[in-house]
Amino acid sequence: MLICFAIAGFWLVVFALSFLHDRRLFKNAIFLVLTLMFAGLGVIFAIQAVSDTAARLLVVAILAAIPVLIAVLAVFLVINGVTMLRREGRRPANLLSLLLGLAIIGFVIFSVLVRTIDWEPLAAIWSLLFGILTYVSFLFLCFLVYAFVYSRVRSSRKIDFVVVLGAGLRGSRVPPLLAGRLDRAKRVYDRAARRGRPPVIITSGGQGPDEDIPESHAMATYLIERGVPADRILREDKSTSTWENLTFSRELMIQRQPRYRCLIVTNNFHAFRAALTARKAKINGQVVGSPTAAYYWPTATIREFVAVLWSHKYLNGGICLLIAAGAITQHV
Repeated sequence: MLICFAIAGFWLVVFALSFLHDRRLFKNAIFLVLTLMFAGLGVIFAIQAVSDTAARLLVVAILAAIPVLIAVLAVFLVINGVTMLRREGRRPANLLSLLLGLAIIGFVIFSVLVRTIDWEPLAAIWSLLFGILTYVSFLFLCFLVYAFVYSRVRSSRKIDFVVVLGAGLRGSRVPPLLAGRLDRAKRVYDRAARRGRPPVIITSGGQGPDEDIPESHAMATYLIERGVPADRILREDKSTSTWENLTFSRELMIQRQPRYRCLIVTNNFHAFRAALTARKAKINGQVVGSPTAAYYWPTATIREFVAVLWSHKYLNGGICLLIAAGAITQHV
């Protein structure tokens, strides 16, 4: 018990130091989840010291809940995937939750098949898949937990700029997803203005092939119509990606005020990855998210996680290869 709490305390200290240094680090997510895991084990051992039966029942309940949660998750993802296709169209990105739900169901069926058929190559494939899925699931858990924590940490420091990331237009009209970002930016602006220090809002987004005007121009018009002074808005109208949103906006901020501090506004599902990107772009600022429609959040979150995995593809690929090698070696 004491060992588990000591290990949890160690990871908590590591997390706190890393978080205070820079909260925009994925390793913070890993440190936090390790803290929670060992603290949870410590609680179980503490309960065992009082009542062995209660501890056993708790462990059994946790183990029994796992397959139930997996089944519920698979069904939820399939239903959500169908909803996404109906509301957002049949684009590949909208298939993610449906495909993940079907993949979970497929793996469960495959696991039953492996236990039914005593064939070593099949068992080796199962071990390989199970090892990789366990690793990816752990990272996904870290991503979800820390994204939740990151989105709820607020800073009272003075900001000089509010950067609003573009999200696509419908012709020349601001769609609901982007409107949510702009509304959040206006709330940030109004709060700072009431304190006598109104920031400059940078609307960031170029013109896509199916858009009548640059995103930044439509975004600026939206804000002006809702009371933001035109002279407090800068338009960054060349970017075509989040990286360009941030790097081009950084150039504008440095030109105006080299020692700036900013706040970046996006949707809640995108906030943590945007923060990771902002750190790479050497931007002095944190990220806040605006609400997203409930049906859209699962697919968008999966997409964000895949993007984070891909940004560390060599590290994650190497670890997956080691897991695969270990799984195959066990069955040789």
